[in-house]
Amino acid sequence: MTMLETTGTVGTVTEALTRRERVVLAELAEDVTLEEIATRLFVTRNTVKSQVRSVYRKIGVSTRAEAVAWAVAHGIR
Repeated sequence: MTMLETTGTVGTVTEALTRRERVVLAELAEDVTLEEIATRLFVTRNTVKSQVRSVYRKIGVSTRAEAVAWAVAHGIR
């Protein structure tokens, strides 16, 4: 069950994302690798991977394309 299904509101899901998770989600919409995102954010690739997994779990998706579509639909990009 996704967070959206348990809370019933999309706003709550967006608010549940940390500021950094929202930044990473927006970066996923760009045509860049996780390594490039890590370089831009001054963190390691593993940190970005961890943040991406957390975002996917919170918004209830399992692919980058789904996450980008979700971000566009919710005004994060």
